[in-house]
Amino acid sequence: MKAFVVEKYGKSGLRAAQMPDPTVGPRDVLVRVCAASINPLDKMVRNGAFKRLLKYKTPFVLGHDVAGVVTQVGADVRDYKVGDEVYARPRDLRIGAFAEYIAIDHADIALKPNTLTMEEAAAVPLVALAGWQALVDVARVKPGQKVLVHAGAGGLGSTVIQLAKHLGAYVATTAHGKDEAKVRDLGADEVVDYTKADFAELLSGYDVVLDTLGGDNLAKSLTVLRPGGLAISVVGPPDASFAAQIGRPLLKPVMALLSRKVRAQARKLGVRYAFLFMRADGAQLKTLAALYDAGALRPVLDRTFPFDETLPAMAYVEQGRAKGKIVVAMPRPST
Repeated sequence: MKAFVVEKYGKSGLRAAQMPDPTVGPRDVLVRVCAASINPLDKMVRNGAFKRLLKYKTPFVLGHDVAGVVTQVGADVRDYKVGDEVYARPRDLRIGAFAEYIAIDHADIALKPNTLTMEEAAAVPLVALAGWQALVDVARVKPGQKVLVHAGAGGLGSTVIQLAKHLGAYVATTAHGKDEAKVRDLGADEVVDYTKADFAELLSGYDVVLDTLGGDNLAKSLTVLRPGGLAISVVGPPDASFAAQIGRPLLKPVMALLSRKVRAQARKLGVRYAFLFMRADGAQLKTLAALYDAGALRPVLDRTFPFDETLPAMAYVEQGRAKGKIVVAMPRPST
């Protein structure tokens, strides 16, 4: 099958290649890929950001978001059948959406939302799961709480705004002024134009901040929280819980050391810090599919590239040009 594989770590390490068809285990479903989307995580994995933690063996197929059609089911799979339209963020060490086929553990998939196209469905698993796990699992957001979402016009930010509103929160976001109408349409109650103002000087008393930028932005985010408030970062330094999540408990002291500075800053301010590395979860995708079908959530796409143009699509994302998710789509099967 044709795929885009990481042959070596680094910016030039991704290339088109012919790969063997995936092996289908007893718990797996084989999915014919119809569409996949590109995430910043793809760049990080390609560049080797997690190579000491996630032991991928090169060459491996890249791609964390997929929508497609089940073509084969493993012997132990009872909840899916050939012909089902599904979507997924496959678990770590089993990614591979930039290919014609992918084998996925059935626990990681869900039926595709009926109201979404394949391209739309491929755009949402990672960001929707990250948003759900941040706001519901970690922060446990309640109606009336105040949530600040950074980079609200992006793929993750646009999803988190919608989800926070669905949960009943008052939502502020940072965005370029030209995107104000877009993020308000998604549900933002307050918009800070980061080109003209410093959010830390305008906002205060927030229960939760979702940080997608890291660095100084994360440090300033701590200052807008109420006492006991929580800053969750998807790019900031990992904490000890991350080592446990990826099955490397012996690295807990290392992870704690990496996040020591930001955790100390948080303690000094009387607030909390957590690192989020989203995990695959088909049951949560089923819940989220219902929200998409009910209209509580909607995907935000920038543009779609043909599958053969996966490398230009990756470059487009890396250049910071995307206003929403970038999707690569397979050619439609001939009838």
